[in-house]
Amino acid sequence: MSTTDETTGQGPAAADAEVPAEHAVPEDLVLAGEFDAVTRDQWRELVAGVLRKAGREELPDPVEDALRRPVAPGVTVAPLYTAEDAGDLPAGAGVPGLPPFVRGARPAGGPAGSAEVTASGGAEGGASGGWDIRQRHAHPDVATTKEAIAADLENGVTSLWLVLGEGAVPVDALGEVLTDVYLDLAPVAVQGGQAAAEAFLDLVEGRTDLASGGSLGLDPLGVEAASGERQDLSGLAGLARRAAAHAGLRSVVVDGTVFHDAGASVVEELGCSLAAGVAYLRALTDGGLTLDEAAAQLEFRYAASADQFTTIAALRAARRLWDRVGEVSGASPEARAQRQHAVTSSVMTTKRDPWVNMLRTTVACFAAGVGGADAVTVQPFDAALGLPDAFSRRIARNTQNLLVEEGHLGRVLDPAGGSWYVESLTDELARAAWEWFTEIERAGGLSAALASGLVRDRIAQAWDARAQRLATRADAITGVSEFPHLTEKLPARQPAAEVLPATGGLPRVRAAQEFEALRDAADAAEQSTGTRPAVYLATLGPIARHTARATFAANLFQAGGLATPSGDGPGGLAGAGTTVACICGTDKDYAEHAAALAAELEAAGATQVWLAGKPDLAVDGVDGYVFAGCDALAALRTVHEQLGVRA
Repeated sequence: MSTTDETTGQGPAAADAEVPAEHAVPEDLVLAGEFDAVTRDQWRELVAGVLRKAGREELPDPVEDALRRPVAPGVTVAPLYTAEDAGDLPAGAGVPGLPPFVRGARPAGGPAGSAEVTASGGAEGGASGGWDIRQRHAHPDVATTKEAIAADLENGVTSLWLVLGEGAVPVDALGEVLTDVYLDLAPVAVQGGQAAAEAFLDLVEGRTDLASGGSLGLDPLGVEAASGERQDLSGLAGLARRAAAHAGLRSVVVDGTVFHDAGASVVEELGCSLAAGVAYLRALTDGGLTLDEAAAQLEFRYAASADQFTTIAALRAARRLWDRVGEVSGASPEARAQRQHAVTSSVMTTKRDPWVNMLRTTVACFAAGVGGADAVTVQPFDAALGLPDAFSRRIARNTQNLLVEEGHLGRVLDPAGGSWYVESLTDELARAAWEWFTEIERAGGLSAALASGLVRDRIAQAWDARAQRLATRADAITGVSEFPHLTEKLPARQPAAEVLPATGGLPRVRAAQEFEALRDAADAAEQSTGTRPAVYLATLGPIARHTARATFAANLFQAGGLATPSGDGPGGLAGAGTTVACICGTDKDYAEHAAALAAELEAAGATQVWLAGKPDLAVDGVDGYVFAGCDALAALRTVHEQLGVRA
């Protein structure tokens, strides 16, 4: 009989000797126990001190109101949240998979009804946590679309979103486009109205093996909102019954992105989506479906922006609100779970410096995943320029693959749950959206509210507030309103067709559009004259004193496509090829020399002189001031007009 340990190959005495001694662990471990407890009042005193040093003389009570940031009409974000802020919230947000579904519509991780499709077309049984990675395709060339679909499904995409119609994928080519797609593994959502829906139903008629999670994409109220033309909802029930014959195939998409793309905040988007959902429930039940059957036919599409916490809270609030609608309508608890498709925001996407869009969509995708979306579409970084190429589609899908496969983001259900900030913001958004939804219902429903202009006016009000923050660069756009790259070479893309007509309905906006229009005008002026319009930066004093304001002024004027040559004093104005100048220096230098320099610049040919500083400096001879918080768009338009730059 051997006395040697079979694991170590050594005797028992030697094995015992190598067993490490247990570490002494204290019975009570008090985190930060050596520090005194800090109260909110102490924090407020410190904040007040910092604000006073920054020049704020009058402070609100409580002082944190000075630091609140608006995210939607009537909803602001505070700089600090504690357990006190959670005291008035509803008792409990439930558990994932059960009403009110704040913590998620599914009781376990992984996208409901979808499977991961491998290159060979086999299923790996669904992702172990995560969501349905849905890629959008709208290229009108059938061969290009087929090639793109194959690449997507072979490289991590789990479902397809096909845009059908004029300028997009031809409706009569749907069968050819899907020839090589295993429809029992990859769910397909189509968009293109009744013609697209019927084409897909005809293609799959009689099949009982379709992958769950597909959609016919019908959204007549979304079309009505975009076009301004009244739509008929009476035919929905018939198509819904045909869709119901295929388990997991839904017929209606409540597309909140139509309102988001018009400039709505999350409150308007959520409220309008609720109103549309209720209108569809009425139309479907009037057509003979039960309430539970009607609810099962709906999927909700929401925009996910780079404001990650607002996106997270909005998706959580949307599920809570729809559960409430189902509860008061009499739907069963199982039917009240909202299926969500999150799409990265078109409003935040820029044409200029488009590669920054990769960062924006990554944050938005992260927020959609944390917020509990069932399916997520990341728009390619070049979406604002036109139809994406193979590289941009690859980056879009790999953004999701990285977050799911390497970041394991889907392995934790409702990771934001319990955060005082997120729970408080979820509650605020839900209450504000419910108030807007009930206002729409009192006006006669969404269709009536669209016809009367109620929705347009409310969204315009929200966008005007956002536009003001954009104009003053309080909401900065990297690569556009901040840190522009004047000599960038944009990738060439084939123009994309407008899927929804924007004739007499809601507008379509992008956050960067006004700055980009100025850039376009400056570029056109350079092409026609051979010289880029410019503002001459006339610096005062040593480099150490004028660099900060010269850098600020250069950044601001370049956001309008203007070159910013600089020099000491008025001598470089003629060589700069411009008649607009901006004086840059310190307040002390301004007091001593700015008025004289303004006069010298005027004598040298300047027709407009700006100063990098606040208006209370009151320098004689200066026509305008640029400073942090000024209306940058107004200043840039004034300079463009002075230089004769036409949009």
